Parts: sequence; C-alpha cells; structure tokens
Amino acid sequence: MTIELLAGSPNHLGARHDGNGTNFAVFSANATQMDLCIFSEGGAVEIARLPLPERTGHVWHGYAPGVAPGTLYGFRAHGTYAPEHGHRFNPHKLLLDPYARELRGNWSNHAATLGYDPKSSKLDLSFDTNDSAPYVPKSVVSDSGLFQLIEERPDCDWDDALIYEAHVKGLTQEHPSVPQNVKGTYEGLASEAMLEHLQKLGVTAIELLPVHSFIDDGFLVERGLRNYWGYNTIGFFVPEPRYFGPEGLLGFRNMVRKFHAHGIKVILDVVYNHTAEGDHRGPTLCYRGLDNASYYRLISGQPRYYVNDTGCGNTVNVAHPFVLRMVMDSLRFWVQQMGVDGFRFDLATTLAREDHGFDRRGGFFDALRQDPVLSDVRLIAEPWDIGPGGYRLGEFPSEFSEWNDGFRDTVRRFWRGDSHSAQELGARLLGSAGEFDKDGRRAWSSLNFVTAHDGFTLADVTRYNERHNEANGENGADGHNSNLSDNCGVEGETDDEFIRNRRAKRQRNMLATLFLSQGTPMLLAGDEIGNSQQGNNNAYCQDNAIGWINWNKADPELLDFVRQLSQFRRDHKCLRQSRFLHGATRSRDGHPDVEWTDFSGAPLQWRDPGLAQFCLMLRCSAEAAPTESDGDVVLLIFNREEDPADVKLPATPEGHHWVCAIDTAALDVFPFCHAGDQTIECQGRTVIALVTKPNEETW
Repeated sequence: MTIELLAGSPNHLGARHDGNGTNFAVFSANATQMDLCIFSEGGAVEIARLPLPERTGHVWHGYAPGVAPGTLYGFRAHGTYAPEHGHRFNPHKLLLDPYARELRGNWSNHAATLGYDPKSSKLDLSFDTNDSAPYVPKSVVSDSGLFQLIEERPDCDWDDALIYEAHVKGLTQEHPSVPQNVKGTYEGLASEAMLEHLQKLGVTAIELLPVHSFIDDGFLVERGLRNYWGYNTIGFFVPEPRYFGPEGLLGFRNMVRKFHAHGIKVILDVVYNHTAEGDHRGPTLCYRGLDNASYYRLISGQPRYYVNDTGCGNTVNVAHPFVLRMVMDSLRFWVQQMGVDGFRFDLATTLAREDHGFDRRGGFFDALRQDPVLSDVRLIAEPWDIGPGGYRLGEFPSEFSEWNDGFRDTVRRFWRGDSHSAQELGARLLGSAGEFDKDGRRAWSSLNFVTAHDGFTLADVTRYNERHNEANGENGADGHNSNLSDNCGVEGETDDEFIRNRRAKRQRNMLATLFLSQGTPMLLAGDEIGNSQQGNNNAYCQDNAIGWINWNKADPELLDFVRQLSQFRRDHKCLRQSRFLHGATRSRDGHPDVEWTDFSGAPLQWRDPGLAQFCLMLRCSAEAAPTESDGDVVLLIFNREEDPADVKLPATPEGHHWVCAIDTAALDVFPFCHAGDQTIECQGRTVIALVTKPNEETW
C-alpha cells in the first residue's frame, strides 16, 4: 500500500478525517522521530510505516490523502531509552493514539508489550526489541458522523438529585427482565426493565463505574481474574468495548439518549490520576512510549521511578500543559459528543497536585472552572489520594460536590452503637456544614453515602464483621480492614429469625438516615434489594456472581421501603435544601429552621457520650428568600436504644395534627398512619419521620 504523507496540521490531536483524507497529530516533547503505522483490515499485518513529516512545537503531524474511516493505525516513537533519566522510548512497541475514539483488537498480557527484557538482570534498564504490535489493539480512524454534537439534556435541580452508583455489567447481567442479548451492555443498562426500576426509585442521575477503555492487570490475568471495576484506564476517549451490545459504539450514545428521555442524567466515574501502564515494571502501551517524562510525574532525583500518590504505580502529570489539554479535551468529548452530564473524579486530590502539593487554585481547577462546556456539568470529587496531605474533604472549589466518607463512617458508627457518634450524626444530618459551609458552597456539596462500590454492600455491613476476600487470590489480605460493620451476632448467613430481622431493620435505619439528611444522597446499586457480595469488600476483580447484583434474591419489602423514602424526600423541600441550616429564626413565623430536643421535648444534652435518642425538627432555611420559603415541617425521631420509648410531640399549628410517614420498625408495607396529638411510641432501634397535616386529612 502506497501512502503519501503531506505536512498536515498540528491543531487537532488524534486522527481527523475531512472527507478526502486523514490528518494525524500526536504530542511528544522528547521524541526524535514519530512513525505512523498503518495496518491491514484485521490488524494482523503492518502494511506501512511512515515518519510523520512535520513537527510544530511539540506536536508531530502529517496528512494522509485517501486514508478513510475504519483504517487501523498506531504510533512508534523514537528517542532516548534511558530510564535513569526518565526516558523510555522504544520504537519496537506499537503505541495507542491517546486521542483514539475506537480500538480494534484485544490487549494481551505478553512480555513483548514490555519495553525491557524481563529476563535481564538489569530489569527495566534493559532494552527489548520484540515487536508488540501482535499483542495490542490498533487505533481506528473514526467516522466523524458517529460523534455528532448532543446538545439537549434533561433539566435537573441538583438540590433534588438522587444519584445511583452502578456498574454497567453488574447491574444488568443477572436481571431476569433484561433481554439476553443486551445483558451486561450499554443497551441493557437503558432497557425498559432498568428504566422502570430507576424511575420507580426516583433516581435522577446514574453514576457509572469507569467506561473509559481499560485493561486487565497482568497479575489478575495470571490468577484467572479480570479488572471488573475498570479503574485501569488506557484510552480516555474510548468507550470500553467489553460493554458493547448489538449497536456497538452507538450503543453508548443511544443509552444516554434513553436516559435523558426518561429524565435521568448520566455521570461518569473517570480516572485521570493514573493509567494502566503501572510502575517502572509495567508495559509500554501508550503514554510511557510517547513521552514518559511529560505524561507522568517522576521522582525528583530518581526519574527511573514514578511518583505513586495513587497507589496504582504511576501518577499522571496533569500539571503539564499538553497532558492537561488531553484531560480537558477528553472531558469535553464525553459531554459534547457522547452526551454525559457530569463526572466523578477518582482520587481527585491527585489532579489538584502542583509541584508544591495540593492546590485548590491550581491549573486543573482553573481550566475546568473557566471552560464554557465543563462549567455547566456536575462535578464530583473523591477528595483524597494516598500521597502526602492527601485527605482533603471540604477543600475543593465551590463548583464541586465531594464524596463524604465522614457521613458513611458516622452513620455506621451510630447504628453500631459507638459512643459519641450521635454528636457526629447531628452534624451529618445537616449536610456536614463544618466541612462545607464556606466559600458560598451549597448543602449539595456533601455527597452522602453509606456504601459505595469500594467496600461492603449495605447487606454485608449488617452480616459481616470481617472481610472475606479469599476469592481475590491474595489470601484475604486485600481490601479495607476497618469496615465499621456489625454482623448482629453471627458472621455471614443465618437462619436465626431474630438476627435476620435485626439486620433488615439496621438496613432500613441506615437508608432512612441517608434519605432524611441534607446534602445529595447516593445509593449503591443493589442496596435497595439487599444485595450481598458474600462478605467481599474489594470485589474489583470479581466479574462473576460475587460482583454482579443478584436480582433473584431481591427483597421486595426493602425495595418498597426505599421507594417510599425516595418519594418522601421528593415531597418535602425541607429535606433537600441548598442552604445550610443553623437554627436561625425564620422571619415568616418566628420559628428556628432547626430544633433539637430529647424525647420529653426539652433541649438536647449534647455532652452525653452515650446519647442515643433525639428529635430533629426541620423547616425551610431562615436564609431562604421569601419567594422560596414555605411551611414544610418534618419531625425526625432517632432511637438507637433497644427498648421502645414514648416521645412527646411538639405542638402543631391550629387545625393540624401529626402524621407518621416513615417508621423503620414497621414490618409490612410501611403504611402512613395517624400519630395522635400528644405522644408517639418509638420502637427500639428505629427512625420515625412525621409531618403535619390539616385535621381533615390523614394523609
């Protein structure tokens, strides 16, 4: 095949087809030559290898007339191979285009993908001449018609949000009503059965575990396992092909359209903090071979080794302008061409690191916040990494929500019975104002959860005191050691009805606490039906029944209860306010927006370390504009003691009475009921929510 390369343009990175040919452009500051490699239709034969003819600044480029969409290609980068100086160029390794939109073929855990000879005593200081092309997928010149702009999105007030964290495959693989040919796919995720389930739950946004193209770690492949969760990204513009269904690449865009048509937004969990190339012993697949010293943060004085603030072997150097550009271009691509509505940034502290450390005014945040496309989407930070000073809860810019692990831990401690936990819970119920009420931030800044993909499911929080990760192949040593869980008397499954009922009630209590708190609630997929992972709290490699949601064992009563909680939250504005509540007096009626009392109606004694019973009266914020304020009132009762107790109810407005709307002690379909005028009995280990109604109404 004869291909003529013209000068082309450096303006658009990646492969860009214009109808007559394709422009190729790739960044490398330290390469001495960049080869474009064209492959046969199946990718088995390299039919052309051509040096890109031009370099403008740090961008290598060339234009190939006649090269059409569907053409398979890759790059080979020439330069110095000197790991001790931070450079790992090896033209024997075929490299993925960082801007590729599609891949053809599969990744192989083969020694030829290493830039060095693993048998050499010099290890990564040695140089390997085996061609890696047969063992890596090829980049594909994409048809621009596949990626037309998606401009229309559903309206959603983030004050009203309920986020549902889910895995594309795990959510649908065992669902009996999802058609067999789309189980585990993007199409299956937006099937009629799943859309109906999400709408009945009141979900407003689905947050997907990583769908950027990723690979299975070599050590997992050797154990017969896979990287199920997907936190091992290699292609930041490529939808993961293992989730393709009958529609292939278009399945993702059509999935987003269906979600939008049903009023549900799509948030992606994105991993820009590290890549699948791992540490100095890892493969050369893309960024390492294109320009190791630019794409990664290397240890000062020892550039053979990588800064490992992520715990995954390397750290992406987002402080570099071209690396930052790649991240921003990727984010815009997923918003504009794929239609997504927001991002959850894995280990977001890493993205905010400059040379001097974490900087909330650093380049990444500056670029993100001023971008006219990205400033209009939902931004969620995982506010930590394992680097020095890496825990940064409450320190992200005001545009961000943050995963509030403090909420998770406090809720688990309280319902487990830990001392001093009621005081902590009081702060969490009001949106963790101590962390977030600053710099004009809103209460939705606190993204509340009691479980997430990483850790026990809600059912397992009540079934296991210890992790049971033996299936991961690390002798049960991986995963969190401190789960703040309580097996209620027996480790694992049991036929003891008393323990089973206690566990079920504990789940209802934690879910009620989540939905009745200020901030944005996030529900882990499967928790609404009592899904278990058999005590595995690190199911990242379990692409099987352990990691998949078991719909056949769904708890219908728990599902009904979660639906009721969600509806109750939607019905009451005072449960989902944007402003933080501090007990200020409301001008409209002279009442405080928050009141804490004990069960006798007296002011709460916060200093009691064993405090386990309290009432919380919520009204709309005293700071709300007159046009926003309303008469919504909710009374919450928390009783962690074993025994029931009588609770004196506050006086109601004239012509009104209290109605019990939520009662976690109810064992049937959780009906609404009249609460009486003076007192209500609250069962032990129970949450109750009451509202006022006119006397002529019972509900």
